Amino acid sequence: MKKTLIAAAVAAMAASPLASANDYVIDTEGAHAFIQFKINHLGYSWLLGRFNEFEGTFSYDESAPENARVNVVIDTASIDSNHQERDQHLRSDDFLDVANYPQSTFVSTGFTPDGNGGGVLAGDFTLRGVTHNIEFQIDQVGAGEDPWGMTRRGFEGSYTFKLADYGIDYDLGPEAEEIEIYLSIEGIQQ
Repeated sequence: MKKTLIAAAVAAMAASPLASANDYVIDTEGAHAFIQFKINHLGYSWLLGRFNEFEGTFSYDESAPENARVNVVIDTASIDSNHQERDQHLRSDDFLDVANYPQSTFVSTGFTPDGNGGGVLAGDFTLRGVTHNIEFQIDQVGAGEDPWGMTRRGFEGSYTFKLADYGIDYDLGPEAEEIEIYLSIEGIQQ
């Protein structure tokens, strides 16, 4: 799935009349991008995990940052909380229901720059077949040429939401009603 979607994203950018030197493919093959989560466990500790399989593209032009756009597709079955039995439960219909909803997506709908390379990113986030328009702060980590002559750009941000907003009503106690998603993405300019 990973290579197919990356190839499709690159082909779509190349064929697009909007394709420019400001288009990036998120570097998941080089493991320079992460989507992680954090949720309280019964009020006693934090449960941390990640999604191992995802991909996407973004466009960012320093001279017109308000035109930035992002598309990310997450393979929900790739959830990894470092515990096989728990991961199987998280894939079940109690949580992600990966049999019916194998992907989660984020498609940006707008960006309000803050003047420092970051800003507020808005977009449609879909999980378990439920879509909500969300907004969250992202910060630019850096941009420039790597040792191999490629241009890279990286951002990070996090978003907290209620599980119930996406149809997840499994009772984990009042401390675990919200989950924080953290993303760190590094893109390679196309």
